[in-house]
Amino acid sequence: MRGLTGAGGAGGRLGATGATGADRAGGRRAATGADGGRLAATGATGADAAGPRGAMIEAAELESASAIDVLAWALARFHPRLVLACSFQKEESVLFHMLSELAGGGVAAETPPRAFTIDTGVLFPETLETWRRFEERFPVAIEVYDASSPGEPWSAQRCCGEAKVAALEAALDGVDAWITGIRREQAPTRAGARKVDRDERRGIVKINPLADWSERDVWRYVMEHELPYNPLHDRGYASIGCAPCTAPGEGREGRWAGQDKTECGLHV
Repeated sequence: MRGLTGAGGAGGRLGATGATGADRAGGRRAATGADGGRLAATGATGADAAGPRGAMIEAAELESASAIDVLAWALARFHPRLVLACSFQKEESVLFHMLSELAGGGVAAETPPRAFTIDTGVLFPETLETWRRFEERFPVAIEVYDASSPGEPWSAQRCCGEAKVAALEAALDGVDAWITGIRREQAPTRAGARKVDRDERRGIVKINPLADWSERDVWRYVMEHELPYNPLHDRGYASIGCAPCTAPGEGREGRWAGQDKTECGLHV
């Protein structure tokens, strides 16, 4: 699954309404803030200007910016040392589309935006199919990091902990910032997420463009742009991880159902 570009179609949930509110981000438009001010990089260059410390100075202003403006700022400041974490859920459908629109409009045009996925070896078949459709639709390079632990018996403790975290560390090695699909309403553990934050553990910037989006906002955007998305969402899976430890459920209640666990270690 390494092919890029193409014009794949969207899956089942089509024919919905236009995007409004937080998700008003379609088309190839300039990156401007909520007050009309340009939110591109400051004009400084070099590691100090583009690094995590300088980025945090602008974080407060970005809290009121739209998702696509936050992404445009991130690309202008960090690309190509910027990467999107992808698990092929509906939030990534939105983010891949926005990144593609920005790249097509001249932002990061020389090299495609980067993304990575962590392959545990126990992903749903539907997730693998969604992966293929993403690569057909979006001109974004998807890097693959293995967390399958070949030769060892599968266990939730290893797969949803040390193996995934080790893969994440490898994926983030050498980057200045990473993008996630975290939304505040997904879980109490994510309620305080900011659109631009500092990943203290790694000393880099963590960007959550959809932090203030609702479930409704996400689906409006997916429908309006006829984006490919994981069909498991249509079967009651609000959050999708590995097949052995994911069940249907709202929010993240289907992840590790019956356990106190709500995070696999990637965002803690």
